Amino acid sequence: MIMKQTQHVPVMMDEVLTYLQPTAGGIYIDGTLGGGGHTRAILERSSPDGRVLGIDTDCQAIARVREQLADYVEQGRLLLAHGNFADMHRFAEEAQLPFVQGILLDLGFSSHQMDSPERGFSFNAEGPLDMRLNREQSITAADLVNTASEEELADIFWRYGEERRSRQVARRIVRERAKQALTTTAQLARLVAAEVHAKPGAIHPATRVFQALRIAVNQELERLTEALPHMLDLLSAGKAEGPAPRMVIISFHSLEDRIVKDFMRREATDCICPPRMPVCVCGHKARLRIVTSRPVVPGEQEVSANPRARSAKLRAAEVIIQS
Repeated sequence: MIMKQTQHVPVMMDEVLTYLQPTAGGIYIDGTLGGGGHTRAILERSSPDGRVLGIDTDCQAIARVREQLADYVEQGRLLLAHGNFADMHRFAEEAQLPFVQGILLDLGFSSHQMDSPERGFSFNAEGPLDMRLNREQSITAADLVNTASEEELADIFWRYGEERRSRQVARRIVRERAKQALTTTAQLARLVAAEVHAKPGAIHPATRVFQALRIAVNQELERLTEALPHMLDLLSAGKAEGPAPRMVIISFHSLEDRIVKDFMRREATDCICPPRMPVCVCGHKARLRIVTSRPVVPGEQEVSANPRARSAKLRAAEVIIQS
C-alpha cells in the first residue's frame, strides 16, 4: 500500500511537554498516536529508558509510526496498539505496564487523515463520504446521511455541530437523497452550501455539518466520556515516588472541552452532593488536582504557522497521591 506523505505538525508541542513532564524511566500513554510527533517528543524527553504505549484507531497511522519510529519499536520503548483510547486500560494490561506516569490525548485529526480525499473528512476535495477513523467499522457517513430520518439528522447537526440551520439542512438532504444517494463529500458540501449561506471570509458553510457527521460516525464524545475514568484509574495505580502522574488533553471544540472540564472539576472536588444536602452523603474524595486553571491555547506564532491549531485547548490535571 502506498501512503500519501503529508507533513503533520503536532499541536502545542512545548505545552504538552511542559504539562506532561516526561522523565527518564517514565511510562506514558499517547492515546491518539496520529502522526507520531508527540510520541517521538515524549520518547526523546524520557530517554534513555522511558516507554510509550501509542494507541490509534487508524491502522494506517499505526503502520506509518511503526516505520518512522522503528528504532524505538525495536528497542522496546514504543509499544503500539490498534484500537480506541477508550480501551486503553485493556491495552495497558496486555502490555503489562507496571505503572503509568502520564497520559496524553490529542483529540484533533492528523494532516494525513484530513488531506487524504479517500478518507472523506474534508469538503475541500472530492472523495467518498466515509469519515471512519477505524476503517474496520461498518457505519460510514454515507450510511447516516442516506438512512437516518430527517429528525435524527437534524439532531446530529445541532447537537454535534451546533449548526443553526440543522432542520433545513436535514430536510434538504432527505429531499435530495430521494432522487439519488449521496455518496461523495462534494455532493454533500454543495447541498449544505445551498442551504447555509456563509458570509465572505467566514468558515465554509459545510464545516459544522461535516464536523457533526464525523463525531457521530466515530462516537467521539461517547468514547471520550468512557475513557476519562479509565485514565484516572490507570494514573492512580502508578508508583508513589517521583512527580505526580498527569493527564493532558487537547480538545478542538466546545463539546469535547466541556466534557473534559466537567470531569476534571468533579474529580478535583471532595463532595459532589447536591447543594441542598445539609451533610455529605456521597463519600466522594478528590482524586485530581487541576494544574491549568483555564484552558491553555496556542500562541499567535503557532497559529500563524499551523492554522489548524487555532481552536486547540489544552487542560491538564495531576493525580492526588493518597497517603
